[in-house]
Amino acid sequence: MSENTSQSTLPPGPVMVDVEGATLTEHERARLRNPLVGGVILFARNFENRAQLSALCQAIHEARTEPLLIAVDHEGGRVQRFRSDGFTAIPAMSVFGNLWAEDSLAAMRLASETGYVLGAELRACGVDLSFTPVLDLDYGVSQVIGNRAFHRDPRVVALLARALIQGLMLAGMSACGKHFPGHGAVEADSHHEIPVDGRSFDEIMQEDAAPYGWLGDMVLPSVMPAHVIYREVDPNPAGFSPFWIQKVLRQDLGYDGVVFSDDLTMEGATVAGDILARAEAALTAGCDMVLVCNRPDLADELLSRLRHMHDQDAVQRIRRLMPSVPAPDWDALQADERYQYARRLQSQIVSA
Repeated sequence: MSENTSQSTLPPGPVMVDVEGATLTEHERARLRNPLVGGVILFARNFENRAQLSALCQAIHEARTEPLLIAVDHEGGRVQRFRSDGFTAIPAMSVFGNLWAEDSLAAMRLASETGYVLGAELRACGVDLSFTPVLDLDYGVSQVIGNRAFHRDPRVVALLARALIQGLMLAGMSACGKHFPGHGAVEADSHHEIPVDGRSFDEIMQEDAAPYGWLGDMVLPSVMPAHVIYREVDPNPAGFSPFWIQKVLRQDLGYDGVVFSDDLTMEGATVAGDILARAEAALTAGCDMVLVCNRPDLADELLSRLRHMHDQDAVQRIRRLMPSVPAPDWDALQADERYQYARRLQSQIVSA
């Protein structure tokens, strides 16, 4: 079979990788053509300016006949990968939680405007998905979550997240809720440690996991489990746990969206073993796609060793995340009165 023929029939695979710089190398182009690859996550190092970012996204999309999903962690606050050359400064989500106490309807309105600006600007540069919103509750103990969370009350979190997602949808972008069932009650940072949450199953479900059940996959088309061990429930981190993903998320909550693993190179993932063992644990637990970030050597190792048949249900879920409407042109977006109005509101929030 020729390469052109094989590429035309490749569905999205179960591995999301990254790229090292502002342009693709030949080795990276070959990696993206691996049948196991289904997406690419971008970081601040991949951004120099809008023209360069757009060219990079175009090159990634053109690497396969069926374009790969391009994602980024672009939440706002301290987690915003692209910050110059016209990109709006997005506030941390706690801003909307703080406003809720004064005017809940205004908080929801502004969250929707934020989602629209965030999604429209990313899509105008070729990005398909932002890993947002954070649905973790703000217990005041997790520094890695902190002001990335909307609020302590799961009801407020669900309503503000729904408003933000509405704005993303208006821009033609899907959303990803994280970190299921909740990372906010543990102090340890799963990037560098293995967090353990000692609360009961009932407490976690009534508090932290509640927004996932309320939103559902029609509103929240993808989720990302936490690299947290809930020791009273399961000895495995949630992202490696069939109980959390298949029993609780899929069966009990009836969730039929995409489940992404969190980055498999994080310290919280090392409990499963080497990179192959981590990927196999996540996929066996029920993840549709696993992330391997900042370690191209481990990405190549995984792609050479993983034996995984495409799951048609997972493929269809991943395909549903791709934008279904054309991306806006950046210059046309700048002339759009609706976008400019939303952006003016953004500047008022950030400067307040």
